Amino acid sequence: MGQQIFAHPLGVHCGAIGEGATGGPAAQDRRFLDGLRRAVECGATLLDTADSYGAGHSERVVGRLLRECRDVPLQLSSKVGRLRGSAPHPYAGRRIHHQLEQTLENLYTEHLDLYILASHDFGEGDRYLGTAIEQMRTLQQLGSIRAIGMRGPHTGCWASPAEQRTRAERFRYLFRLIKPDVVWAHFNALTPMVQLEGGEDLFSFTARHGVGLILAAPLAQGVLTGKRTGRPVGVPPGGRHAWMSAAGFTSHALESIAAGLEILQHRFGDAPGSLTRLALRSCLQQADHCVVVCGFTSAQQVMENYRCLGAPLTPSELAAVSGVYAQIRADLHRASDPQEIHARL
Repeated sequence: MGQQIFAHPLGVHCGAIGEGATGGPAAQDRRFLDGLRRAVECGATLLDTADSYGAGHSERVVGRLLRECRDVPLQLSSKVGRLRGSAPHPYAGRRIHHQLEQTLENLYTEHLDLYILASHDFGEGDRYLGTAIEQMRTLQQLGSIRAIGMRGPHTGCWASPAEQRTRAERFRYLFRLIKPDVVWAHFNALTPMVQLEGGEDLFSFTARHGVGLILAAPLAQGVLTGKRTGRPVGVPPGGRHAWMSAAGFTSHALESIAAGLEILQHRFGDAPGSLTRLALRSCLQQADHCVVVCGFTSAQQVMENYRCLGAPLTPSELAAVSGVYAQIRADLHRASDPQEIHARL
């Protein structure tokens, strides 16, 4: 993946740990710990967390797992740049140093394999950018972190060409200054790939620069598995009723997505996990230098994700899947506006 970080192609995204759930905090922690244990048993080696996930709670739960798996060669990724604390800005002063100290304590480790600048906001006029870069490089030289990461460009499927160009230009500018070893980015069938230099996408751009790539949210909060696109009884097709999925999609958006998923099921079959496999495989097969991190809420979900991977898609199968996904994005773009589809796309 970059900077001598080698990981199983399917890693674990720990963003849901620390969020509210039924059963109370203790029951939730047990559920997530069971899921992490099962992921390790399935071969996962990259655990992706952040100080902002549950205000450090995600890191602390991962740290409990690490105390159990001292002999397992796990790779740790965390992020900084969202929590400000009492500082004027998340990147101000020695905030990155101080936050890393807390992260290492939370994770019960002495170093991180990857530390990611999670935000492109470096204060007014980028006043904290130089200090942030200097701190990250110092931490790398000291051995506290092995690789430096940064967030990739991201827009919703409704973004105008002008907005996409703005995001691309901002990313390229920061990329040249930060010189990251790894880029972390949201990517799934519902997310348009921002075009960078010379029409390159993020895959070819990072490959040309010798930079690793982590892709997050491959299942779009579970929507691409087909489990959240069903229409409630009594709601007619195309109706703009005010029901929402747990992922924050409107009924209109879900109907557009469901239509595309039905095409895929007709082509590839409707066996349990078939849509999950297509969503994960379409991400995993984008490039050889990327790792996909998938979230979970239970051990059963982790098992389903790893079990359904199967063999790679053939070139013709991948082309068919990509074509349907492109049509879904086009339908969402034509039929929706920024208020219609949740920003977590």
